[in-house]
Amino acid sequence: MAGIKLDGAGQAKMATLEDAMMLIGQIHAQVERMAVDLKNNRPLTGSLSTLKRQATPLQSKLKAQFGMISDVVTALILVAGRSGGGDVGRVRSLREHVAQIKVALEIAINQTKAKHEKTGDHDA
Repeated sequence: MAGIKLDGAGQAKMATLEDAMMLIGQIHAQVERMAVDLKNNRPLTGSLSTLKRQATPLQSKLKAQFGMISDVVTALILVAGRSGGGDVGRVRSLREHVAQIKVALEIAINQTKAKHEKTGDHDA
């Protein structure tokens, strides 16, 4: 069975979402490295700045078409940059934000496929 065919707007959205899924995968890996560093009593300082540098392009990529998901990425960046509190709580919060973003992206992918699927012979 061939993949579904999307109209032009759907193709543009899917390209954005595929890039976003790749970026959130990198961010997720960084958060998990931070968790390992925390477990091994290593400082998180460099990891936090790396995380913010990785998340900023994701935020700007999503802003135009998926503003609500972009707002969750903004919250992730704010958590990473917030001083005070424990590192354990920060890593836990970062993990929760990554999970929220992944779920939102998967929902957006499914909605984009449903809304922008070409049907019938007149769209060919």
